[in-house]
Amino acid sequence: MTYYESTGHLLLTPVDRDAPARAVRLRELGLGQRPDTGLDAFARRIAEALQAPYAGVNFVGEDRQFFAGLHHAPDAPLSGYPARVLPRDHGYCPHVVVRRRALVLEDVRDFARFAGNAVVDESGVRSYAGAPLTDGQGMVLGTVCAVDVAPRRWGTEGLATVKSLAAELADLVRAHRDAARAG
Repeated sequence: MTYYESTGHLLLTPVDRDAPARAVRLRELGLGQRPDTGLDAFARRIAEALQAPYAGVNFVGEDRQFFAGLHHAPDAPLSGYPARVLPRDHGYCPHVVVRRRALVLEDVRDFARFAGNAVVDESGVRSYAGAPLTDGQGMVLGTVCAVDVAPRRWGTEGLATVKSLAAELADLVRAHRDAARAG
């Protein structure tokens, strides 16, 4: 769904009507507040599976995004990416969260809506693959994503991989939540 301002201009960051409820849910689950070594390891798996220099597990709140899991390859080019905390209008994860479906951008500069994003100029991001991370109640909590500073073809295999990893992590989050309730 495409959202427009009342002036008819295309919004570069989508309106997120679920953000307040998501912020409450993230607090209930204890997610998105601090780095997590387990999620850092999962981000490394994402990077390895997609052969990407950067990957993350990102929880999107009302005003910011928090990468509780983050990985960058030791030989990755130096850039402003990755950062644990980003404003909500930076990057592409907020689009995935609002759309509730995966997003693959082989070259972000090919799309006017995405080319003007701050992560392009500030961090050199050129390619993105992300999928929604959904809890057991259907709430999209954030994303799993991979990023590159060069354009790249993710292909249908890359799309399937990022979606599969998001589903796997969603299962782990549910198991963690269930264990915490039982204990």
